[in-house]
Order: sequence, then C-alpha cells, then structure tokens
Amino acid sequence: MKNFVFQNSTKIIFGQDTEQQVGQEAALYGKRLLLHYGGGSIKKSGLYDRVIQSLKAKGMEIFELSGVMPNPRVSLVREGISLCKEKNIDIILAVGGGSVIDSAKAIAAGAKYDGDVWDFFDGKGQITDCLPLGVVLTIPAAGSESSSGSVITNEDGWYKKSTGHPSMRPKFAILNPVLSYTLSAYQTACGITDMMAHIMERYFTNEKNVELTDRLCEATLRTIINNAHTVLDDPENYEARAEIMWSGTIAHNDLLSTGRIGDWGSHDIEHEISGIYDIAHGAGLAIVFPAWMKYVYKHDINRFAQFAHRVWDVEMNLNNLEKTALMGIEKLEAFFQSINMPIRLQEIKIDDTHLEEMARKGTESGPLGNFVKLHKEDVLHILKLAL
Repeated sequence: MKNFVFQNSTKIIFGQDTEQQVGQEAALYGKRLLLHYGGGSIKKSGLYDRVIQSLKAKGMEIFELSGVMPNPRVSLVREGISLCKEKNIDIILAVGGGSVIDSAKAIAAGAKYDGDVWDFFDGKGQITDCLPLGVVLTIPAAGSESSSGSVITNEDGWYKKSTGHPSMRPKFAILNPVLSYTLSAYQTACGITDMMAHIMERYFTNEKNVELTDRLCEATLRTIINNAHTVLDDPENYEARAEIMWSGTIAHNDLLSTGRIGDWGSHDIEHEISGIYDIAHGAGLAIVFPAWMKYVYKHDINRFAQFAHRVWDVEMNLNNLEKTALMGIEKLEAFFQSINMPIRLQEIKIDDTHLEEMARKGTESGPLGNFVKLHKEDVLHILKLAL
C-alpha cells in the first residue's frame, strides 16, 4: 500500500428536501452569489424556484449564468469569470450534474487568476486558490460534487482536458435523490456507467497489497449493478435512487484511491472521442473501457480474474485464469448492453475517420495510463478494438 493523505472537506447534505438548506449553507461564504446551471430542466421541475426562495430568505444577492452544455465549454467559463470579477462574487452555486459543476469549478479557479483559465488545462498555469463553491446535485454520475477536478472542452481545436486542485472541492454538496427522478433512462444509464468507470480506473492498479480498497471498490460496483435496473424500471424508487446517488459520490471522492495508483487511460481516450464528437461521457466510457480491458488484461490476469469473480460472480477457473478474466469483460459488456449503453463506436455512428487524430492528440503530452503505459499506437489499437 502506498503512502497517502486523505482529506475531503466537502460537507455532504443528503436526503429528501435538503435543497431547502442551500440558503443557510451558501450564506456562510458571503452575500453575492453566482447561480450556475444548464437549461430549463431545473425550472420545469420547480427546483429553481425552491433554490431562489432559500437563497433570498438569507438575503443573498443572486446573479445568474445558465447555458452549460454536456462537455462544458471554455467560452462559457470565460464568461462566468468575467461576471465574477465584475460583480465581486463571493460564492458560486452549481445546480445540476457534472458538467455544471465542472464549469463552476473552472470559473471559481479563473476568478482568482489574472491569465486565461485554459492555462490550467494545458499546463501553462497552476491553480492556487478558488472562489467558494456549493452544489445542488441533480444528476448522479461524475462525482464532481466532492472531487477536486474539472474537465472542460476548448472549442478551438476541440480539446477536452482536465485539471484539479484541493481548493476546487465544493464547500458543500446537497444530494437529494428525489431530484434525480426526472432523469431520462439514457441520462440515468450514462451516469451509472460514469460512476462505474471511476471505480474501475482505481481498481486496476499495479499496487498489490490493497485488500481494503479492493473490497470497497467491489462493494460499490456491486451496489450500483444491483440497483441499476431498479432505477431504470422504477424511476421514483427512492431507496434505489439513494443507493445510486451515494455510490456516485463515493466512486470519485478519493476514498477508493487511498494507498493505490489508478489508471485513467480509458478516461483520457474517451475525452478525445467526446471532444470531437460531443457524445455523452458515460456512453463513451461504455465503449472504451471494455476495449481497453481486452488490450491490457494479460498485464495482470490475476486482477482481471478477481474482478470477474468478485464483481460478476464468475466462477474462478484456477486452471484457466484467462478464461475467467475474459468472462468478466464479457459480463461488463453485457451489463452495459442491458442498460442500453453502446459498446461499439459504430453503434453511435462513429467510424475510423478520426482514430489517428484522437490517438495523436491524446498522447501529445506523453503516454496515457498507469496500469499499462499507452503510447499512440496502443491508443490507436484500443480505438480500433472499440469500432
């Protein structure tokens, strides 16, 4: 087990009607607030009105910036930064899913910086501080509500990159499973895939003596798998929605990373796909992760066999661990198909036109991943497996 420091300062407020507490939590950080959200869904559901009422009850002065898209754009982030500086914003409140939260995080960092915010994403600048940030979560998926990272897309070249800093971690996050009732089956399935990918990125490590976090990863994956079809078949099942929402947070709050080094190659490959094609992150991960597994499983057949046995209940074949490992990958693909996720690029009408470009762009700064280092030709091979 590696040395580690674990500190997650995000205050989690979980349960029904908890969005009514947003005013009292936000008021702890000042009076001038930027409300950041996506489209009209929070207004149609009535959440917007409840949030505004709670904020105004605490005397908050509210400024708004809507229009966040999936794969959030740096152009809107820059607009938010200008607004924060012009209006002397004290705190940003993100109401939405991972895209809204990631956009708010980038705004929070850029508001404390004199240069261009993209500097943080291409390695030219370092984050030192952020404006305080709060969250009302509506889409369990990215785990951004208590993580220290942000992923943003730059329309100039369609680069999708990540950055992070401890000060990016939200001060508080309100998690009411009822707010996820209105999600479509597709949004729900994408979220389930995203959180599973966050766990698998951590699970496939070269560190050998990490039994506790292995078991935590496996338990969280099994909880997601066990509740996935329930929330798809019965969207207003509170208990199942609660299990999924809390699993999404645990998947990416760094607890499961303790003592180990994760991979993250699949995420980096998917960023190239969604950067160009603007697909849902979860859908892209459902395609990339099995392809990555097929390419690297021989690096540690024992770990892949363990994954198959403990997560998918595949019988351990001690005389043929490779067979056990491959059956685990098949089970993962079958599960993604069962929740109507694509498992091949062709299913979402992506051909081989940009494979070379994606492999090149993804490895411009060096090889991807930690479990197995992936160079350009490796990434290209994985993308071809994903076709």
